[in-house]
Amino acid sequence: QVQLVESGGGLVQPGGSLRLSCAASGSIFRIYSMGWYRQTPGKQRELVASISKDSANYAASVRGRFTISTENAKNTVYLQMNSLKPEDTAVYYCNMGVITLITLTPGDYWGQGSQVTVSS
Repeated sequence: QVQLVESGGGLVQPGGSLRLSCAASGSIFRIYSMGWYRQTPGKQRELVASISKDSANYAASVRGRFTISTENAKNTVYLQMNSLKPEDTAVYYCNMGVITLITLTPGDYWGQGSQVTVSS
């Protein structure tokens, strides 16, 4: 079993910054992908940023403002969010592709979600 625990959400004024963290624990053999998604009421979950090996990809709406990074020794992924806008308000979910020690097969795992609210 694999658990992803997020932290770092909250309320911030437009133009401000937040950093989200997501740490994985459990029966992990290898993590082969990490990413962040977000969702607002009535809309589908959308990809914000992803990283695998040394390649990072960003949604056009956040490119240049958000940065995804990892700390592999801690099985942790971060999302640094700068120059936040009201339209960035959403619940943010981390996602990891993990091969577990038990099954040695790939699986998709999600964090619990973190509310980010950008408002004055």
